[in-house]
Amino acid sequence: MKSSLKTLLAATAIVVAAQANAQVTFFEREGFGGRSVNVGGPVTDFQRFGFNDRASSVDIREGSWELCDDTGFRGRCVVLRKGRYPSLRAMGMDNLVTSTRRVGRNGGVGERGFAPPPLLDQITFFERQGFGGRSFTTRDEVRNLRRFGFNDLASSVEVVGERWEVCDDVRFRGRCIVLRPGRYPTLAAMGLNNRVSSTRPVASDGRVEESRYAPPPPDYRRRHEEQIFEAPVSSVHAVVRQQERRCWIERERVAVERDNTVPGAIAGAVIGGILGHQLGGGSGKDLATVGGALAGAAVGANLGRDSSGTEVQTQDVERCANPPRGARPEYWEVTYVFRGREHRVQMTTPPGDTISVNEQGEPRM
Repeated sequence: MKSSLKTLLAATAIVVAAQANAQVTFFEREGFGGRSVNVGGPVTDFQRFGFNDRASSVDIREGSWELCDDTGFRGRCVVLRKGRYPSLRAMGMDNLVTSTRRVGRNGGVGERGFAPPPLLDQITFFERQGFGGRSFTTRDEVRNLRRFGFNDLASSVEVVGERWEVCDDVRFRGRCIVLRPGRYPTLAAMGLNNRVSSTRPVASDGRVEESRYAPPPPDYRRRHEEQIFEAPVSSVHAVVRQQERRCWIERERVAVERDNTVPGAIAGAVIGGILGHQLGGGSGKDLATVGGALAGAAVGANLGRDSSGTEVQTQDVERCANPPRGARPEYWEVTYVFRGREHRVQMTTPPGDTISVNEQGEPRM
């Protein structure tokens, strides 16, 4: 019993020491998610850690490190400087890292041997699902996307580096969710399709309740040396967003028919009376005043009229447009059967007769 306890304590001490000396952390998922392995020295084969060909992101806190896709630092290798790399795809090493070691300041590595520097924290919104259409990228908070012509237009999003908060109202009000780093091919699953109005980065040390996070983005990429099968598709349902009737106000000039000419006649009579009073003199003043009033009434009857006898006015007019028919589906709900079990997946493009899956029945694109 005592020997078992000593063995357990010794193993725990080794793990704690390894974590304390760790200079690099490899993560199973992009954006520093999933399982992780801490490394403080050379690793000739990640199979020892059960982490071979599994790393998708890496955080290097000290020095420069060489990553290779074969054991013993063989095969294709790249060198990463200190920094946080949310995705290894850019350097062609996603799910391929098999061995790693730290290299010296120069380490005999030319500039071409270094991987691209880590990307800055940023978020990119796309107008269509599946990262299509127009896009808008920012590294700073945006209180109102209307300023950039992208309010309520985003249908998919890519987050690089740190986490970002997105809200369906300006100035980070309304319903808000937090997106971890990754590629989200559709915002429909989180109820934010064509609704994002503001966004801002979340501090690296900011605490966020788990309930505020969006569901993690699906990762359907094929893993290294993963066996692929074809599963028959049993049903496909196209999901179209329910669009509301859209109305707006336009100010325009309109022609109005007027049958009642009394107000104009009265105004003309007053004007004509004034003119007649000024022009008349002596006993003829009263006659001139009356005459001026009658003439003014005739002119006043035509005030505000154009040559066609209509009055032109400016007023607000409401116009409405019904949603277009035959709208493009936001996504497709696909049901397929693999090894006697029914599976479901949401896709941004319609599938064929079969869908590619791994041995667990998980989709692979």
